[in-house]
Amino acid sequence: MNLNKTDDKSLSEVHASVDTSTRKGWRRLFAFLGPAYLVSVGYMDPGNWATDIAGGSRFGYTLIWVLLMSNIMALLLQSLSARLGIVRQLDLAQASRKTYHPVVNYALWFLAEIAIAATDLAEVLGMAIGLNLLFGIPLVWGVSLTVLDTLLLLLLQSYGIRKIEAFIISLVGIIGIAFIIEMVFAKPDMVELAKGFIPSIPNDHALYIAIGIIGATVMPHNLYLHSSLVQTRRIENNDKGIWRAIKYNFIDSAIALNAAFFVNAAILVLAASTFFKAGLYEVQEIQDAYKFLAPLLGTEWASILFGIALIAAGQSSTITGTLSGQIVMEGYLNLRIAPWLRRLITRLIAIIPAYLVILIYGESKTGDLLVFSQVVLSLQLGFAIIPLIHFTSDKEKMGKFVVGPWLSGAAWVIAAVIVSLNAKLVYQEVAGWLMDAGKNAWILWITVVPVCMAAVALLVYICIKPLIEKRRVEKSTRLPHGAAQPLVVEPSARYSRIAICVDFSSVDSTAISSALAQGGKQADYLLIHITETAGAMVYGSEIADHESSEDAAALNVYLKQIHAQGYRATSKIGYGNPRKSIPELVTAYEADLLVMGAHGHALFKDLIFGTTLESVRHRVNIPVLIVTEKTT
Repeated sequence: MNLNKTDDKSLSEVHASVDTSTRKGWRRLFAFLGPAYLVSVGYMDPGNWATDIAGGSRFGYTLIWVLLMSNIMALLLQSLSARLGIVRQLDLAQASRKTYHPVVNYALWFLAEIAIAATDLAEVLGMAIGLNLLFGIPLVWGVSLTVLDTLLLLLLQSYGIRKIEAFIISLVGIIGIAFIIEMVFAKPDMVELAKGFIPSIPNDHALYIAIGIIGATVMPHNLYLHSSLVQTRRIENNDKGIWRAIKYNFIDSAIALNAAFFVNAAILVLAASTFFKAGLYEVQEIQDAYKFLAPLLGTEWASILFGIALIAAGQSSTITGTLSGQIVMEGYLNLRIAPWLRRLITRLIAIIPAYLVILIYGESKTGDLLVFSQVVLSLQLGFAIIPLIHFTSDKEKMGKFVVGPWLSGAAWVIAAVIVSLNAKLVYQEVAGWLMDAGKNAWILWITVVPVCMAAVALLVYICIKPLIEKRRVEKSTRLPHGAAQPLVVEPSARYSRIAICVDFSSVDSTAISSALAQGGKQADYLLIHITETAGAMVYGSEIADHESSEDAAALNVYLKQIHAQGYRATSKIGYGNPRKSIPELVTAYEADLLVMGAHGHALFKDLIFGTTLESVRHRVNIPVLIVTEKTT
């Protein structure tokens, strides 16, 4: 597997590849249009179809208000995502990596990957179902064929981002035309449809479907995607150019997401005006919807158009899912994997549960799996939305482009609604599992419950972290500053007893030279080396192993060279843990300066080798001079 570090640009291969700065009038607007259409296909993927069909067939037009609310939520959140990318030139994953502790980032990355896998699962099943309905290809074979679409994105990427956008817009057009015709066939009851915009949740199952609709509409991976795609536009790097980009990208989002709302509403209205009206309340399988449409609407074209639109939706959303996976991995981990391999891994992760459900439960359960995948997406939303709100509300980072209090407040209301609905759903589901488990409930108590508690803790952390940091800053600014004091400058002052730590590496020369410069030939020097063998850890100074003998000989080599230059020096070997042995030897020698060499260990090396420098520095009561190896 070929892993390479990325540069700092999101989707670097197409970053700033579309020039908008030289366009005027309508041509400038058209130059900006495109990113939101790639985002919008995620709002009309096969997962949306499953939740919309389930909601329409069981509850008629009752839940159409959830679609409208979700669309408004999506428009606000996507505008925040676009603003983050335009102003800070960071996607949401990159901004998170620059803000949170690595452990938190890995957790957020893992959750984002789960969301992308859930999205891909919906795309796999949707494409396979569409192929099965139109061409009679068995569902298992259809799932297998979806692996091949990894090649499509690679082909499109070679032609540039505008070709990808044109292809996606064409597929969106096919979907839209298909459902306009479907609406003509269905002849929905406009009075009942209007009543559906009055908010209501009939029962717990309606809540489950409603949360699925929200998860299918406001998708977490789209927030990562949009913050990256807006950076494909090269804009004027001044206030006017940035404000123009924010305005045009909002127009782009409004057009594209309203088109997605029409498609989702059309699917729900189609299900309500056919299945619900006919008393077929249990239709939530896409296959059943396809089968019943023709006899209920009196034309074979109803089913054919439905199948064509389904394939177009699955294929378009699979492209955006691939891009999202690339953005999340590169942004959180600063690590790049070959696009075809990244796509293949994600697709295989999605195929496994699809295979299991089809082989174990049969094709009749694919609708349940689709709805469940959208609920999983909704559960991930809080972990993407809350950081996004914090980042775009940060006046220090966003400057004059920070979102205003009204917009920020509305975003927090959306986050609160989504998180509270999800909390209620999770509580109900886990309580039901515990009740059904009976005597085996302890298994859930040691597995599912701790995972839920960890998720809650992570959510609380990302909520309050900026507030804690702000309080720390305010507290530090309130602390009284000390007044300037008279300086006693002694240029000729020298240390008289200097201890030098050596470890027989290339940094020793720098450490010894620095120490000699501090004391000159009037000072006394002690070379210290710690033997860290397993025997030394146990037996201490009583050890007489081969390494101890070699260490003593090496110290003598150093001493001879120092003596030859006219300096006074002795040596001492310590044994065991250097963080304890070094302070003991320095104290016994009564040194007034300690010189240590640093190798520049990074985080993971520190975890392996230990942070000796930091520990020793806190255990001695004399100045410590830390030097690094000279480089050329």
